[in-house]
Amino acid sequence: MWFPGYLMVTTRLQEVENAGSSALLQRVKRGWVWNQFFVLEEYTGLEPLYIGKLHSDMDKGDGSIKYILTGEGAGTTFTIDDSTGDIHAIQRLDREVKAQYILRAQARNRLTDRPLEPESEFIVKIQDINDNEPRFLDGPYQASVPEMSKIGTSVIQLTATDADDPTYGNSARVVYSILEGQPYFSVDAKTGVVRVSLADMDRETRENYTVVIQAKDMGGQLGGLAGTTTVNITLSDINDNPPMFDQRLYQMSVPESAPVGSVVGRIWAKDRDIGVNAEMKYSIIDGDGRDTFDISTDPTNLFGIISVKKPLDFETKPSYTLKVEGANIHLDPSLRHRGPFKDVTIVHVSVEDVDEPPLFDSPAYYIELPEDAEIGTVLKTVSARDPDAANNTVRYSIERSTDPEKYFYIEITSGSLMTVRSLDREEIGWHNITVLAMEMNNPTQIASASVAVRILDVNDNPPSLTHYLEAYVCENAKAGQLIQTVTAVDPDEPLGGQHFYYSLAPEAASNPNFTLRDNQDNTAWILTRRGGWSQQDQTVFYLPIFISDGEQPVQTSTSTLTIRVCSCDQEGNVMSCNAEAYSLPASLSRGALIAILACIFVLLVMILLMLSLRTHRKKPYLCDEEENVHENIVRYDDEGGGEEDTEAFDIAAMWNPREAHHHLGKMRQDMLPEIESLSRYVPQACVMGGGSGDSNVHGYVLAKLLEADVDPCAPPYDSLQTYAYEGEGSVAESLSSLQSGTSNTDHEYDYLNDWGPRFKKLAEMYGVLETNSPPMW
Repeated sequence: MWFPGYLMVTTRLQEVENAGSSALLQRVKRGWVWNQFFVLEEYTGLEPLYIGKLHSDMDKGDGSIKYILTGEGAGTTFTIDDSTGDIHAIQRLDREVKAQYILRAQARNRLTDRPLEPESEFIVKIQDINDNEPRFLDGPYQASVPEMSKIGTSVIQLTATDADDPTYGNSARVVYSILEGQPYFSVDAKTGVVRVSLADMDRETRENYTVVIQAKDMGGQLGGLAGTTTVNITLSDINDNPPMFDQRLYQMSVPESAPVGSVVGRIWAKDRDIGVNAEMKYSIIDGDGRDTFDISTDPTNLFGIISVKKPLDFETKPSYTLKVEGANIHLDPSLRHRGPFKDVTIVHVSVEDVDEPPLFDSPAYYIELPEDAEIGTVLKTVSARDPDAANNTVRYSIERSTDPEKYFYIEITSGSLMTVRSLDREEIGWHNITVLAMEMNNPTQIASASVAVRILDVNDNPPSLTHYLEAYVCENAKAGQLIQTVTAVDPDEPLGGQHFYYSLAPEAASNPNFTLRDNQDNTAWILTRRGGWSQQDQTVFYLPIFISDGEQPVQTSTSTLTIRVCSCDQEGNVMSCNAEAYSLPASLSRGALIAILACIFVLLVMILLMLSLRTHRKKPYLCDEEENVHENIVRYDDEGGGEEDTEAFDIAAMWNPREAHHHLGKMRQDMLPEIESLSRYVPQACVMGGGSGDSNVHGYVLAKLLEADVDPCAPPYDSLQTYAYEGEGSVAESLSSLQSGTSNTDHEYDYLNDWGPRFKKLAEMYGVLETNSPPMW
């Protein structure tokens, strides 16, 4: 039994061609063929769904034939009884998943597995049932329509999709209807277009609407499946409302000190529309403040900002009135009948009084003053007033930082500016000072004005030669030869420029050696009057030059030009300007002369040193064994040895009398050493005696110092190391002698008596107290 398909039997022609004979046609009967099977989807029975049966006319029913099924779903979705050829579906079939399956069948010998029939192909088609409802794949939807739209205005088109077969029955024929949203909107049953169904819907009354649309298959008949979706519809704004100010009169105030551009306040013409339909443009159309105030729109284009356009003055005008208009920017021509789309309000602005600083009659002053003006000359009388109604008294002063040298003074009450020091244009050509004006009753109110004082030039400086004050003349120079061009400078700056006049000073007017020629261009030439110059005769000439300027009062000066006689080559280049070669004997070289002069200089220094030591005053020295001088004096010419400096001299040797006497033996016996670095009032008598250790040390030190001083070959090793505590907290403060060598004058030590008994011994050492010590050297 075939369901619902049918069996078709066809024949296959086979041509047999025999050699040498005509072709014979033989009809071969085909065992079995079929076209297709049909089966309903969504079978829900418990047993496998019977599809159909395969049968071959070669099947004798003895089980020798085996039926084989291959292709799409064979073995998984479809099974076959290999003995009977019955085909069953073992899985649930869904047309929306797969609408048909292509299978192949073949009959084989069960024993030999030899094909009895060629493999044939058949189709199993799945028949549709209404098992899918319509669906809105893009929902929920958002849509908008302008407010006040006419009835029938299209809003949005919806499309529902049904997965069922549209070619079979009415399973996929969809009909649309509206479930929610009446009476504002409707939907076309066939096309799904949502339209406006109520006129004059106002966004300002209601802006958002929710519409529910249903799609039903089976043409909307009973039993059809349905699906729904939601459409959120927003009414978009149009400019259908004129603006209106929320106040008919605005009251504002602003201080008179508010600078230009300051915000006074803001106003708002409210508009029920939104977005660009609510944007405003404000303008001042009337009022006495049209030139004093300005109005602009804020960045949101909603508010009007009133600002100061010109400086305000409470004393001149304390209040203003403005008539302001606010109008929509974007207008809809179709809605002009709802206009006018603008409104007008009044703004009253009060100017508040502020204590203002004084006001100068001019913000800056320019004054010219000659530099020879007398002290006390009045340059200018500045004037400032209190602009407030109180008209407080004003006091004047100069800001000191602008006149640090205090050249000027201003009278505190009158404002008269005068000089208090002599002015010099060559020192300061301009004075830029700041004059202050302060309210007497409120010192915080201060105003300032700049005063530029230009110092005018007066011819008060004489001209002088430039730095070329030395020239030379060659020994081979001829009479009338130019040896120098002189120029002059003058710190004055006359209006017509500098004009200098040159001549020889009266005492040199008849100079036989040189003459001067004024070039009338602010320069002059120095010319020779003779030839035959010689360094042996005279090496230097001094030529006084008289210079005067051309301004009144005339200023003159005399400058001396030094002219040296030099030996020159043929081209006039200087070779030598010294006369040594002519004064030295021919047998004595220059080096020998230098050596002789050096020896003479050394001898003179030694003689002066010896005379100095002899002429020193000698005062008694108190030998006190209790006093120990802990100072090591070493002379050296390098720096920074630190503690290693103590190795430069062995202080232990000072306490060895033999060593001391050994060195003293090298001294001259006809003089006693003394040194200025130690006080010249220290007694020297103990040096030659041998009674005390202190005297040995003292004598040894003096001998060493003298020996080093008179030795020209000894390097100046100078070192001073002090091991005593330097007097902090003592009335004597520091007793260091580091600065004692800076002065050659006698030093008085009478103040040692004022330091008390603690410094009695020191006073005795410096001969301040009378003692019974031995006589001085």
